[in-house]
Amino acid sequence: MRSQGQVRFITITTRMQMVAAGTVAAITLGWAVSMGVMGISQWQASAERASLLEREAQVATAEDRFDQYSENLASTVADLEARQDLLDGIVDMLPEDVMSEAGHTVTDSAAESEELISMIREVFPEAEGLARMEARQLAFAERLTLYADRRAERAEQAIRQLGLDPRAVMASNEQAMGGPLESLASEGDGSLDPRFERLGLSLARMSALERGLDQIPQVMPADLNSISSGFGYRRDPFSGGAAMHRGLDFRAPYGSPIHAAADGRVSYVGWKSGYGKVVEIDHGAGLVTRYAHMSRWNAQVGADVSAGDVIGAIGSTGRSTGPHLHFEVRINNQAVNPRPFLETAPHVLEQVRAEFAPGSGESGSEIDG
Repeated sequence: MRSQGQVRFITITTRMQMVAAGTVAAITLGWAVSMGVMGISQWQASAERASLLEREAQVATAEDRFDQYSENLASTVADLEARQDLLDGIVDMLPEDVMSEAGHTVTDSAAESEELISMIREVFPEAEGLARMEARQLAFAERLTLYADRRAERAEQAIRQLGLDPRAVMASNEQAMGGPLESLASEGDGSLDPRFERLGLSLARMSALERGLDQIPQVMPADLNSISSGFGYRRDPFSGGAAMHRGLDFRAPYGSPIHAAADGRVSYVGWKSGYGKVVEIDHGAGLVTRYAHMSRWNAQVGADVSAGDVIGAIGSTGRSTGPHLHFEVRINNQAVNPRPFLETAPHVLEQVRAEFAPGSGESGSEIDG
C-alpha cells in the first residue's frame, strides 16, 4: 500500500489462507445442508396434503354409509355422539355469526347427505334423525375448515408483512392436532373421515401461525420515549470512531424494569463480553431478542415468558457509559433493526385479532363469502 510516498506490505500467510478457505467451505456446507433439510420437509408436507386431498375425494358414498347404518346402528350412534362432543367443544372458539349462513366450503357434502337421508327415510325411518345429525356435523366440519384456512391465510400475510418467513414460523410452532380427531373414526374400517382429518390439519396450521404472531417482538422492552441511540452506524462513545450499533438503546434510571418484547423461552442468562449482564429469549423461527447491560436478572434459562413480563432491570454493566438497556433483535444470529417490529407489529397484530374476534362482523363476512 502506497501512502504519502511510503510503501507498506501486508503478507497473507498460507495458514491464514487455509483457515479462511476452510471457514468459507464450512459455511457453504452448513447452508447446503439446511436448504436440503428444508426442501425434504416441504416435499413431505406437499405429498401428505396431496394424499389427503385424494382420499377426501373418495369419502364414503351414501350407499356405503347406508350399509353401516343397517349393519350396526349402535356403533353408528356411538360414532356420531363422540363426534358431536368434540364439535361442541370447538364451537366455543368461533364467532357468534359463524353459522349464520351456509356460505362456501372446502368440500360440499350437502347433496350426498340429502341422498343418504332420503334412503334412510324410505327403508329405515328410525335412523333418519341420526342421518340428519351426521349431515349437520359434516357441514359444520367443512365450514370450520374454511374458517381455519381463512385465519391461517391472514396470519401468514401478517407474518410476511413484518418481514419474516411463514414457513420458518410454521416449522417452529407446528403441532399435530390429529389426536383428538382420531376418536371420530367412522369409515367402517376404523379410519378417520378425511374431511375431519383435513379439519385437524387446518386447525393445526392456523394454531401454528397465530402462535408465531405472538412470538414477534411487539412490546417495548422499556419506555419508547427514552430511546437514546438507534440501529446503524454511529460515533463510538469510547473510541470516537464510526461503529455499527446493532440495536436500540433505552436510557432510563438505574433499576428500571425491562420487559420481554414477545412470547418465548429464555435461552441465555449470563455475562457476555461488552454486553455485561444479558438475557436472551428464543421466539422460534430463528428469532431471538437480546437484553444487555442489565443490573440484575429476573429470568431463568428454559423458562417460558409472555410479552410484557419483567425479565430484569436496567443497569450499566459491560461496555456502557451509563444506565441504559441495549436491545437487539436477531434473526438466524444476524442483528436486524428492532424498530420496525416494535412500531409496526402491534398495529398489524391488532388488525388480525380484531378481524377474527368473537362476535366480529368482519369475521362473519370472511366465513360467509
